[in-house]
Amino acid sequence: MLVKNLIKLGFVLLFVVNLISCRKEAGEGGTSTIKGKIWVEDWNNAFTIKNGEYAGYDEDVYILYGDAVSYSEKTKTNYNGEFEFKYLRKGKYKIYVYSKDNTLQSKSGNVSVLKEVEITGKKQTKEVEQITIYN
Repeated sequence: MLVKNLIKLGFVLLFVVNLISCRKEAGEGGTSTIKGKIWVEDWNNAFTIKNGEYAGYDEDVYILYGDAVSYSEKTKTNYNGEFEFKYLRKGKYKIYVYSKDNTLQSKSGNVSVLKEVEITGKKQTKEVEQITIYN
């Protein structure tokens, strides 16, 4: 009798552990997409004269999966400043790109521009509002 109960308990524990391990976090392996566009405003070094603006081609765009501390993946924008992260699962994401600091407060001269996105289901395409950076 004791052996049967231990076997049953073992199966229940195995089932619970298996159920918990099937939980999928934000990240690759899904069917959803996040996409957007980078726009560049070109200024002089003092940010007093605007030289022009254009689509941000060949810019690095980063994505953080869930609560990740460092970037999970990066991509480059195309000639139109567009980027895309495919095959994402349900979850929360942060998209960011580096820009010159137009407030001139950053010691490095650069800041990150961050947008948060949440995918709530399968086969979704989430469009991030245009991200403007300074050059």
